[in-house]
Amino acid sequence: MPPSQIVVDAVSKSFGRRQRVLSDVSFEVGEGECLGVIGPNGAGKTTLFGCLLGLLRPDGGRVTVEGRAPDDLEVRAHTGYVPERLEFDPTLSARQLIALRHELLGLARPSRTADVEAQLDQVGLAVPARSRPLRTFSRGMLQRLGLAHALIGAPRWLFLDEPTLGIDPEGAAHLRGLLGSLKARGVTVIINSHDLAHLERVCERVVLLRAGRVAAIETMAGADGLALSVRWVGEATADLLAACAGAAGATLLEVEGSRAQLRVADEAAAARLLKELLAGGVAVSLVERDVARLERFFAGEPRA
Repeated sequence: MPPSQIVVDAVSKSFGRRQRVLSDVSFEVGEGECLGVIGPNGAGKTTLFGCLLGLLRPDGGRVTVEGRAPDDLEVRAHTGYVPERLEFDPTLSARQLIALRHELLGLARPSRTADVEAQLDQVGLAVPARSRPLRTFSRGMLQRLGLAHALIGAPRWLFLDEPTLGIDPEGAAHLRGLLGSLKARGVTVIINSHDLAHLERVCERVVLLRAGRVAAIETMAGADGLALSVRWVGEATADLLAACAGAAGATLLEVEGSRAQLRVADEAAAARLLKELLAGGVAVSLVERDVARLERFFAGEPRA
């Protein structure tokens, strides 16, 4: 993992004498990493986000961002946040809202118009919608606008609370591409979401909260590589699949009927695996990321 930027050290938080919401929560987030936070309702995810953003003060432990408190003004100047419930002035247009954010951040006035258009381009908000009042926006359009609002100051740390809520598959794919480009620039992203399939595709690691505690932390890439599901038509023996996997540097985890689960190191290794399977005579019909992996992790099932 890259050097830690955000450190959560034994954080605990209660509301009143009896309502303990977080208990000794600890993890670290590296520069340019995308970390997911999952858990059942009531697990403490929203409270954790409040502590990460400096909106709530822990009763015990602490959160630091490059050694500083999250409510430090220098940290806040470089923090972007998209809340689950987006509440903007419904009489403003998208352009007016982002221009206002640009002005409040003290960014250069001469470039304001160009910066606003570039940011709305980046999140994929259609040009005809940019002059409409926000009260006419759908939930998906507001999600795109909320992301533009968070990104206009080029933040180093981005916090997203249910970012795929209400957006269509095209919007979700656009968001995945955008997050990839942000991470490539070194932006650190933390996502709170119930959309496990989305987190599987964008996160390096995922923290599972249960009853206010860290139940587990799962690595989605890196040392564990990528989990793949492969389907084929016709015959393919387990021995043949294992031989193809070995030649590609992959690991065969499970074979069930005309489907197999495998693990590869990265996307390039996945391409090598497909080449070996086809060369071995396996009539591959589908290769996809094993998006059920996080579902099993969430349910507490052991790893394959």
